[in-house]
Amino acid sequence: MTLLLASTSPFRQALLRQVGIPFEARSPQIDERALPGLSPRDLALHLAREKARAVAKRAPDRWVVAADQTAELEGALLRKAETREEARAQLARLSGRTHYLHSAVTLWRGAEGALSAHVESVRMTMRALSAREIAAYLDTNEWEGCVGCYRVEARGLLLFDKIEGDHHAIIGLPMLALCKMLREAGLTLL
Repeated sequence: MTLLLASTSPFRQALLRQVGIPFEARSPQIDERALPGLSPRDLALHLAREKARAVAKRAPDRWVVAADQTAELEGALLRKAETREEARAQLARLSGRTHYLHSAVTLWRGAEGALSAHVESVRMTMRALSAREIAAYLDTNEWEGCVGCYRVEARGLLLFDKIEGDHHAIIGLPMLALCKMLREAGLTLL
């Protein structure tokens, strides 16, 4: 069994390789704009399902895994920054505060649609950062393309005081939940 991963994320791919799950990566090519009325948590789940649906249409006889992440501060959705100034403002807003990173994963097959889905929410407490520290982190360019404007699996870890939750979910794929979904679907992992 070789899964289709509806993602080109090298981080999600590395997690699957780490545990020996065979996969092929496919770009889902969906509109990732936020939908009015969806909470950040529900948006992550919606986007994961849309990614799976897009890839499954092109390969209806295959198992598809898709994931997406959103970040939330006091109920508000945090977007990926498009510019350094947007990233600076977002990191300044997160400085000294707790927010949530929501990582959704879904398992999909053909016309049957979503067989199972899960959202893992991780509580992230950023330490108080000086303007110099924010500028130094922005110089790493790790913020580019990242929800929350940080990459915890690299130097972004230095920005935090406390992280409560699944480390794999932070990287972008809640592996314990995914492995359970695969087992429940009757797919052999070992």
